[in-house]
Amino acid sequence: MNVDTTVPTQLNQTAFEAFLATRSDPPWLIDQRRELWGAFSQMSWPARNSEEWSRTDIRLLDVEQFPVLTAAQPLTEPAAQPQLNRGVDLAGQSISWNGSASQVDFKEKWEKQGVLFGSLDQLVTDHESLIQDHLMTRAMNSQYDRFAAMHAACWTGGHFLFVPRGVVVDEPFHFVSGLSEGQADLGHTLCILEEGAEATVLTETLSEESTGSGLHCGAVELLVAPGANLRYVNLQNWGSRVWHFAHHNAVVEQDASLQWTVAAMGSRLAKVNQHVALAGKGASAQVNGVMFTEARQHMSYHTLQHHCAPYGRSDFLYKAALQDRSRTVWRGMIKVEEGAQQTDGYQRNDNLLLNDGARADSIPGLEIEADDVRCTHGSTTGRVDEELLFYAQCRGFSRTEAMRAIVTGFFQQIFDRVTIESVRNALGDAIAQRVRDYA
Repeated sequence: MNVDTTVPTQLNQTAFEAFLATRSDPPWLIDQRRELWGAFSQMSWPARNSEEWSRTDIRLLDVEQFPVLTAAQPLTEPAAQPQLNRGVDLAGQSISWNGSASQVDFKEKWEKQGVLFGSLDQLVTDHESLIQDHLMTRAMNSQYDRFAAMHAACWTGGHFLFVPRGVVVDEPFHFVSGLSEGQADLGHTLCILEEGAEATVLTETLSEESTGSGLHCGAVELLVAPGANLRYVNLQNWGSRVWHFAHHNAVVEQDASLQWTVAAMGSRLAKVNQHVALAGKGASAQVNGVMFTEARQHMSYHTLQHHCAPYGRSDFLYKAALQDRSRTVWRGMIKVEEGAQQTDGYQRNDNLLLNDGARADSIPGLEIEADDVRCTHGSTTGRVDEELLFYAQCRGFSRTEAMRAIVTGFFQQIFDRVTIESVRNALGDAIAQRVRDYA
């Protein structure tokens, strides 16, 4: 599906008002959109002279090339097929295509227990008070930069999950967001777990074509109440010419836990801010990142472990394998507030370069205002060991098979943390298919 050239793509006040006229949003949401559109209009796109963007060049990006304010019609039968749901008995599946809700399937047994699931676009009018209290009010800073403000003012489609107090959902939910050629997706994902609730969420993004172009400017908000437990897996697998910008935010309350696994493989350029706030006493978060880049891909991930309360535990492990002339930038920060005593924070970034042209920048950091903590960080970057390749080839592997085995082994530490076998297999297969041999 190509962009309709008769549809205006300008980002101006007239286009924004026309966009609002097509919406059926409640008044409070219209007001929120107008406020954030005003903030967007006053901002400039990030400049290279800022520390956060000094290693990420977006000068070739033309946002007005994409229909940000006019969502295309969703495909009834998307050509690209998701991977994370294969062989999995799902509690529900929500599919959004080109920023519009396409399909929602939801098991009645969970609906009867008070679980809400489906398109955020549709549920925001049916459950106003619940969503109004949480949408961009606690986790996401909607004026962090111009991309965040544009998303907050113009989001469409998206996904929503609410699990009420004490409900334990033992089947995964599945969110899918897809793009056709030249389209835009500004979907927003909001997950709310009340006290003592448990859930697993599998999310993935994909393009109709592996070489597809497009723009994604999205956000994720995960709100985990006291004693709740959320497992969240995200596979980013856009086409190779998609611009990907996202703000991912989580708030973890007292004695709650979050396991967040991110796999990033697609896109032309990706710039993602992933912030986890351990807001309650005894909160814990484990965040796992898998990145594989090729060709001239550029991926920049900025992570923040924000310890706001005592006895919190955070464990961030990001691993990246790079080939061709691709580049990754990881900039991680552990921030400990003055009252967050007995914090245990750890962050690590490991990079495996598959050839001379690839480059990985790793910038860990600590900002600690408490005096009774244990916070550590580390980073490694290296090439594939030729002795390992020779050893594998002596035992019957081809060089390409040996390279794939080494890369898979490099990521195995993270795969082992994923509890769903089909997800482990899908991530491993997606990476193995991309690995090429370099003599």
